[in-house]
Amino acid sequence: MSEQLPTVADIHLIKRIIPHRYPFLLIDKVRDIVPNESAVGIKNVTFNEPHFQGHFPATPIMPGVLIVEAMAQTATVMAGISMEIADRDVLVYFMTIDKCKFRRMVVPGDVLELHITVLRKGTKIWRMKGVAMVEGELACEAEFGAMMDLQG
Repeated sequence: MSEQLPTVADIHLIKRIIPHRYPFLLIDKVRDIVPNESAVGIKNVTFNEPHFQGHFPATPIMPGVLIVEAMAQTATVMAGISMEIADRDVLVYFMTIDKCKFRRMVVPGDVLELHITVLRKGTKIWRMKGVAMVEGELACEAEFGAMMDLQG
């Protein structure tokens, strides 16, 4: 393992770790990375995103499933840095989503902070808790499990 792992992932490092691309790459930055423990993802919500055309045209609201997906992408970047898998072919699959609650609408102009904490980690299977915040207000919380499948 390298002596010094990154504590921040910009969009370029994110794309080296996770396979997601537009329109499904849902995070812009990951900061405060503590390998194997926690991280904070940043999602700048803009009206230009394709889901706002239909959800809902007169009242654009970010779909809750995309908030949970953004939490999972943040978690994957943190896990990827922890496991040093940048530039490796990896797929990540949801296994569980539990205790998911939505508390506030997320709308264009919001900056979504995705606070991720590791509950349990293994070689391939991780369990995390995610809390999504907007301006200090709780928007969503969930626990989720995922399997990381290294392809190469």
